[in-house]
Amino acid sequence: MELIDGKKVAEEIKKEIARQTAEIIDSEKPAPHLAAILVGNDPASESYVASKEKACRAVGFTSSVYRLPENVTEQQLLETVDFLNNDDEVHGFLVQLPLPPHIDPNRVIERINPAKDVDGFHPVNVGRLALGLPSLVPATPAGIMLLLEKYGIETEGKHCVVLGRSNIVGAPVSVLMSRKANPGNCTVTICHSKTENIAEITRQADILIAAIGQPEFVTGDMVKNGVVVIDVGINRVEDSSEKGYRMTGDVDFKTVSPKASYITPVPGGVGPMTIVSLLLNILKAYRGEVK
Repeated sequence: MELIDGKKVAEEIKKEIARQTAEIIDSEKPAPHLAAILVGNDPASESYVASKEKACRAVGFTSSVYRLPENVTEQQLLETVDFLNNDDEVHGFLVQLPLPPHIDPNRVIERINPAKDVDGFHPVNVGRLALGLPSLVPATPAGIMLLLEKYGIETEGKHCVVLGRSNIVGAPVSVLMSRKANPGNCTVTICHSKTENIAEITRQADILIAAIGQPEFVTGDMVKNGVVVIDVGINRVEDSSEKGYRMTGDVDFKTVSPKASYITPVPGGVGPMTIVSLLLNILKAYRGEVK
């Protein structure tokens, strides 16, 4: 069993991004600029945005946060999106989700200029991804593909089982794993909450991508020997430690890792790759690689 060290891979990629950013600045051009819109004061959202700001600073990007109150109207939020769409000094931006219940997230996402949509959630980017055209790809699926590539994991002709069908991870990663590319060229099965006999399907997986949002859902009896396991989940589980909790993935690492050829840990696996993939999207948007 070999651990897939997402933290190490992410650090290597960030060094390359920092090098490219230094070249941009040395040529007297503005640094790539990420803006984030944060509605309300949800602690998790605050933490996510702070980590993105920190990552931007680490590679030399400019970052800014537009903070709006919890009771902001949908129209006011859309006007902020329009402002950033039209600001040439902002190369990419995101609206931190979730939004308050009175705001339709789909309407907000659809308002973002697809060329600045560094989350990769706009229907234009989703459609271009499905068609195999250049696009801004959601960061977590993009990070998974980078890990498979960096570790030289063979995917062609393999059976990839994806647990979860969300628009953020499950659906896009299933497209990426099935399309004509390397990594890719997999036969993909998507399992979800309505799938019957999930364990029978997961035991057929050469590559298992778990993004189902249930702590330690995948156990050792649900996988075959030699499986490659990508654990996207990050769940807080209560325990008797000083902190009162521990972080765990959607995979029971203790029982699954002895059977795996490769496996991502939680934390330190997919998580760091999500942030670095966002940075790569900002660089793509800065260079106008996606229209």
